Amino acid sequence: MSEQPQQPAGAQDTTQPIFSVEKVYAKDMSLEVPGAPAIYMSNDAPQVDVNIHTAASVVEAGALYEVVLTATVTAKAGERTVFLVEVAQAGLFHIRNLPPQDLDAVLGILCPTTLLPYAREAVSGTISRAGFPPVVLQHMDFNQVYQQSLQARAGEQTAPAQTN
Repeated sequence: MSEQPQQPAGAQDTTQPIFSVEKVYAKDMSLEVPGAPAIYMSNDAPQVDVNIHTAASVVEAGALYEVVLTATVTAKAGERTVFLVEVAQAGLFHIRNLPPQDLDAVLGILCPTTLLPYAREAVSGTISRAGFPPVVLQHMDFNQVYQQSLQARAGEQTAPAQTN
């Protein structure tokens, strides 16, 4: 019978994957209501456009990463901007012992999914405080977004170089 070496009590396996949320914070917020106060007298129903993107960066190699989910909400009535809100919701994530392809997926899927509810609250609260009905960010499937970005990157790598 072979015996497995025992780890001392309290010792941690340093090869196990680690994921933890260290901090969630608002990195940047801005609100513009360029037509105030006249815009509040208008009865025109604005068209609302929502744009969301993410970015990840290394804070401490192999251990700490910052992911920023930026939501930009623009409401226009005709050619006039009713309001413009931009929220950069960020998080510090402790991530260790993942292969590069898994790390990329965690930074592109799990981290933005964690940040979205915070960004949703910040956007809706900011718009409400500006005197407008809140805009609630819808659920996003970051897995689908991540898969599309992988396909786009694969397409760029296989596309022949154009020459003039």
